[in-house]
Amino acid sequence: MTNARVVSVSSDDEHRFSKPRRDAITLVAGLGVEGDAHFGATVQHRSRVRRDPSQPNLRQVHLIHRELFAEVDADLTPGELGENITTEGLDLLDLPAGAVLRLGTDAVVEVTGLRNPCVQIDRFEPGLLKQVVGTDAEGRTVRKTGVMGVVLVGGVVQPGDPITVELPDGAREPLAPV
Repeated sequence: MTNARVVSVSSDDEHRFSKPRRDAITLVAGLGVEGDAHFGATVQHRSRVRRDPSQPNLRQVHLIHRELFAEVDADLTPGELGENITTEGLDLLDLPAGAVLRLGTDAVVEVTGLRNPCVQIDRFEPGLLKQVVGTDAEGRTVRKTGVMGVVLVGGVVQPGDPITVELPDGAREPLAPV
């Protein structure tokens, strides 16, 4: 994991599916990506706000591994699937809940769970949802559209920043959708 790095960063102040790439983003502890529509201590995703706006925001930062782009039959670029941080050289989907990602020199994000992809992906690219959600040999649902996290320590994140991983002590809890 010594070669894990940030490939791209994205944010958008409006609720749109894709996010424009930026030169850098600023993470704020307990709130997420400064200036992003999902910034806040409580849920900001519109469907979750309708259900219960007082829920904690476990989806402050969305990370996707660039390797996913090569696995699907679509011409994808960073930010198009709504992620804030596109990574390389790190198997995000294999991380346990509670894994800590150090991004660059200051920022720290705790992984809270898997992104649960929805029909918006098919609106963006017809047929893509079937490529990013499937089942494994045991019949369990496999979600490939990255992980979500909360910001523990703020800081600036930009392309080229190294990523280091700290795994939680004790039993490792597999990621579930958040």
